[in-house]
Amino acid sequence: MSEPPVQIRQARTADAGAVALLAGDLAQSFAFARERFDLTYPQLLADRDACLLLAVGGEQCLGGEQCLGYLLGFRHLTFYANGPVGWVEEVLVRSERRGAGLGRALMSAFEGWAAERGCALVALATRRAAPFYRALGYEDSATYFRKLLD
Repeated sequence: MSEPPVQIRQARTADAGAVALLAGDLAQSFAFARERFDLTYPQLLADRDACLLLAVGGEQCLGGEQCLGYLLGFRHLTFYANGPVGWVEEVLVRSERRGAGLGRALMSAFEGWAAERGCALVALATRRAAPFYRALGYEDSATYFRKLLD
């Protein structure tokens, strides 16, 4: 029997637990803090310039679909692009589901979301997934610098 098709959809309040599990897997530079996640999650859902997409499918669990991956992105204003741009902050697909097109589907859905909001481009920073983004048509554009704040 084949698995049900995967869908990309906006995250909902009830998805918090599933997203938290995935976000914990992504965290490397900072220790994942569930109590901070629980404060941030509803704020992101309410933010009109934030986009939290889920790849869902498979067996039903806890009354909802299985969360296979997520993308967190934003729209913000710039001078250099003469207006808004889209920025992908986080993308994660469960390790056992990688290579099946879920990351591509999440990125495509975000690109559509950004285009509908007048964004001139979509950008992101990555250390580990450059070949994936190049395969989607993204180009190296700049070096990423950061400074941790206390």
